[in-house]
Amino acid sequence: MTRRRWRPYAAPAAFLLAATIAVLVARSFMHDGGGAAPPVRDARTTTTTEHVAKPAVHVRRQLYTVRAGDTLTAIAARSGVPLARIRVLNPRLEPTALFIGEKIRLR
Repeated sequence: MTRRRWRPYAAPAAFLLAATIAVLVARSFMHDGGGAAPPVRDARTTTTTEHVAKPAVHVRRQLYTVRAGDTLTAIAARSGVPLARIRVLNPRLEPTALFIGEKIRLR
C-alpha cells in the first residue's frame, strides 16, 4: 500500500495561508483608516478633509415607470402611495394590463 506524501502540498498550503492573512490585514487597514490620525481642522479655513454626512433628502417621484412583473399593489407598497390614490390619479389605467415602460402618476 502506498503512503500519501504531504510534502508536495506544504508549500502551496503555506502560501495560501500567508496570502489570506495578508488580505485580512490589508482589509482591516482599509476599514479603520489604517490607524492614521484623525483629520485636523484648520481654524483659518472652513474646509476639512473629514467626511461630513449630508442630511437625507427625500425626493418624492411624481411618475413611476412600470417594470417587468410590477402590479399596482407592489407599486403602491414600494412608493408608499395608497392604491386608491394611484387609481384616482390614473383614471384610465387598467390594473390588469400594465405595460413595461408605462408611466404612472404617483403625486
